Amino acid sequence: MRSLSRQVQRFVSRRTPKGLYARSLIIIIAPMVLLQSVVAFVFMERHWQTVTQRLSASVVQDIAAVIDMIETFPDTPDYAQVTRIARERLALNVLVLPPEPLPAPAPKPFFNILDGILSEEITRQINRPFWIDTLGESRIVEIRIQLPDRMLRIFAPRNSAYASNSHIFLVWMVGTSLVLILIAILFLRNQIRPIQKLAQAAEGFGRGQPMPPDFRVRGASEVRRASLAFIQMRDRIERQIEQRTQMLNGVSHDLRTVLTRFRLQLALLEEDEDRRELEQDVDEMGRMLEGYLAFAKGEGGEEVGELDLERVFARFENEAALKGRSIETDLVGDPRVSVRPDAFVRCLGNLVANALRHGTAVRLVARHDDRWLSVSVEDDGPGIEAAQREDVFKPFVRLDEARNIDAGGTGLGLAIARDVARSHGGDILLSESALGGLKALVRIPA
Repeated sequence: MRSLSRQVQRFVSRRTPKGLYARSLIIIIAPMVLLQSVVAFVFMERHWQTVTQRLSASVVQDIAAVIDMIETFPDTPDYAQVTRIARERLALNVLVLPPEPLPAPAPKPFFNILDGILSEEITRQINRPFWIDTLGESRIVEIRIQLPDRMLRIFAPRNSAYASNSHIFLVWMVGTSLVLILIAILFLRNQIRPIQKLAQAAEGFGRGQPMPPDFRVRGASEVRRASLAFIQMRDRIERQIEQRTQMLNGVSHDLRTVLTRFRLQLALLEEDEDRRELEQDVDEMGRMLEGYLAFAKGEGGEEVGELDLERVFARFENEAALKGRSIETDLVGDPRVSVRPDAFVRCLGNLVANALRHGTAVRLVARHDDRWLSVSVEDDGPGIEAAQREDVFKPFVRLDEARNIDAGGTGLGLAIARDVARSHGGDILLSESALGGLKALVRIPA
């Protein structure tokens, strides 16, 4: 039972819309449609049927009165007075014919309540063999009643026995509902639009994109408070990034000045083994400093721009050729993507550098569609154990196994790459490559 309930919930969840605007429309329209359906059913079942029954009963009473007159005055020639009275006073066109058999019963319609109600009334009030024809779009209802020595044929107006104008109520009800739904949609769209703009602005800010020019505080009071809170949060984050950037620029300048003095002092020393070791230490300190600053600073200050992946892939191929390696590349979709160009190139560059360092065959594949940009970097190296694939993204983590990520570096390559991917609203996932080594998949919204 629980599994069936879960299946129903999953089915409903897949079929229902996910957007706030669509769900709000359902919340407004569904109760209105349900209410109109109930009202229409009650009207059809109660009012319409009751009115039709009373009209039919009245027509059958008139017919019964005509039959009583015919039977009361059987010797009246051609019943001219009876037919005149029926035509002028009762709106019935009556023909008194010689006896003849009744026609075969016509098929009864499924939804025609007039046929059933009129038949019941004739049976109840007259109780003689009869035949009726209520089908078609004719405005006349034909009724034949078999009398002992003659056939009575009556033509009655349909609207005398049937509530034919009741559909006007349904037309007004449906028309009014459509007008109300249209008004509700217009007002709802104006109320939902600020929320959609806020969601777009928040999503764009998470990707490092500038604030949309048409974004402003508007809408209901709750939406206004949320928009103001978002703008204040964005301003605080931007101030913090700016302050951190200024601080790191100052630290970078001071430390580089110290390293420059070290290099000048080393240049004055005699060429020997100690000097070479000190120079290597100073160079390593410089690389570590650049790595720390790059990780701490990030690329938050870079604006979003267009990047051509074909040129980036060609650059990686040239760099691999200089190292005596080769890269197999493949690009599916539009090569132009909207990212932070320098940051994204650095993200891919770190992954490609790791693949070239630990493998002999490297494959670089990019797929760009309307929603996502996916770039995979595969190699045939030793790979990384599944239990350690998340640890290598932590800053300053270096594996002691056969594959030492960022060997000779600071252990920040993958950390910086994932930080860049997540700043674009995506992520990096590691898995086993079809080449036998490691596969790094960068996936960001297009």
